[in-house]
Amino acid sequence: MTNLWTRCNNCQRILYKQDIIDNLYVCPLCQFHFRVEARERVAMLLDPGSYVFIDENIYPEDPLGFEDSLPYSTRLKENQEKTSLADAMVTAVGTLGGIKVILAVMEFNFMGGSMGSVVGEKVARAAERALVERIPLIIISCSGGARMQEGALSLMQLMKTSSALARLDEAGIPYISILTDPTTGGVTASYAMLGDVNIAEPGALIGFAGPRVIEQTIKEKLPKGFQRAEFLLQHGMLDDVINRKNLRTYLIRLLRLLMNRYEK
Repeated sequence: MTNLWTRCNNCQRILYKQDIIDNLYVCPLCQFHFRVEARERVAMLLDPGSYVFIDENIYPEDPLGFEDSLPYSTRLKENQEKTSLADAMVTAVGTLGGIKVILAVMEFNFMGGSMGSVVGEKVARAAERALVERIPLIIISCSGGARMQEGALSLMQLMKTSSALARLDEAGIPYISILTDPTTGGVTASYAMLGDVNIAEPGALIGFAGPRVIEQTIKEKLPKGFQRAEFLLQHGMLDDVINRKNLRTYLIRLLRLLMNRYEK
């Protein structure tokens, strides 16, 4: 019976799980946005029956033979079994409001959504396909940043993804970035903040370094709400903050504007 109920991380009230699921994983009382698995996000946004997943068979390797409390190869195997995914991102081609798009979504349950070589490769492939087909690219970020177990190979993905997105920009093809809780580290420092339009979910933690590190560096106390979506919107780092329940409708209107498509 305990699996039928959960506690909201924000208002601390006990909630019936099905009520949260029916509300797109948003607390019906305080509007707190729970994390959503990558494949469910795809199903929430794209038109039913219109999409197929792509690049599913790209698997990470362990070129450094990295080991901390566990070998990296063991961590990969455990996370692949837990999530049934090859790595921390899924990509799909489908339609959104009848407009063909490529959608890439990060999976936080896979090693904190960390960006390794596979994530970088999938972002680059998604951008390249969007360029060839001249269709918009949408990326939903949810990540703790670069994957330390891959060292410099992970950091190289910042340049790789940014270069691929720059080619989209030069071709005039829309790229929409959606930042969810959390979006931090190397993902924030690369593709998450490079959208033609940067959107966040309410209350999302967004930043590069953590607040404690920043406070120690600048020797000042940070303001309340620092690195939350609403704070970033007020200071010009985001274009909008949209409730998940309104996101699909918002994206359809935005795509029609960017693609010069009129509603029939």
